Amino acid sequence: MNPELRKLKNAALAISKKQLFLPIFALCLVLIVNIIETPTFFNISIQNGVLYGYIIDIINRASELIILAVGMTLVIATGGIDISVGAVGAVAAAVCVRLLGASYDAYATPMFLSIGLALLAGMACGAFNGFLVSRLKIQAMVATLILFTAGRGIAQLISAREIGGKMVPGQILYVRMESFKAIGGFLPGVVVPTPVFIALGVVIIAYFILTRTALGLYVKTVGINSRAGRLVGINSQMIIFMCYLICGFTAAIAGVVTSSRIYSSDANNIGLYMELDAILAVALGGNSLSGGKFSLLGSVIGAVTIQALTTSLYAMGITADQLPVYKAIVVVLIVSMQSEELKRWIRNFRQKSEAPKAVLQ
Repeated sequence: MNPELRKLKNAALAISKKQLFLPIFALCLVLIVNIIETPTFFNISIQNGVLYGYIIDIINRASELIILAVGMTLVIATGGIDISVGAVGAVAAAVCVRLLGASYDAYATPMFLSIGLALLAGMACGAFNGFLVSRLKIQAMVATLILFTAGRGIAQLISAREIGGKMVPGQILYVRMESFKAIGGFLPGVVVPTPVFIALGVVIIAYFILTRTALGLYVKTVGINSRAGRLVGINSQMIIFMCYLICGFTAAIAGVVTSSRIYSSDANNIGLYMELDAILAVALGGNSLSGGKFSLLGSVIGAVTIQALTTSLYAMGITADQLPVYKAIVVVLIVSMQSEELKRWIRNFRQKSEAPKAVLQ
């Protein structure tokens, strides 16, 4: 083989082995399909003083999923999982909207205090999950299934409203003040959606905490072998607890942003099925679901890929009831590309196909 071609081949193989290669490749593939199917997909314009277009919509709608993916990445990196983040987001949204009230004139509770208490409610849910997993050693799927089941019921109780002299739970509570709507919409004079800034801030803060402190190394160590971590002085229980606490915090942020988008608290629909998309985002990001090495940027790319796929299918005329089928097919293909077993089959096939050529030479 020509030396130059051999160098190019080796370089291509080295790039393909990078953890972020497949997530970026999957995202590019989705975008390329959109160029073919929807020529105006990349068009961006300013309408009513804000940016408008498919790409803007993808980035905007992916914001909550990116925030959730940050917390989910840490939990999965420790070898756990959290299927309650959607319900925790609904609880935080209910707390926030209940405290804000429905007045057109003023908030019942100051907005920043209401948001702060909503975030504390999310952290309390995360602490509950973390206690069950780290201290009581309950399997993560079972531990988080408790709030997955009960969380929306709690949010419905918080959202109770008096009807006919009786408190009826499960009501949709509305916020009338425009300043709260800006959290999930646009700040005055700013053309970029506010959730994009919030998601970017969460990612940057998480990145600096994980890279500038020892937390990132501790999380990887616990995910690979928690017993070995204890032998070198790492408090594995505390690390796992903190990861679930952070996951609850990020779920609460996502819940508040979603409630601001719809100006209300809808306990039945806020965060619905978002836990599945968050787990898929982590998987698409090239992170191992068994724990250990993780990539925060990979999870962010995975979240954008999922939202790009959703927006793309809608743009192609796929209805909401058909969307999960097409989405599942594409996700299975992308995840299969990252399978170590599939890579092993491909290597074995190449070796078998190259063996006769070597004998002839």
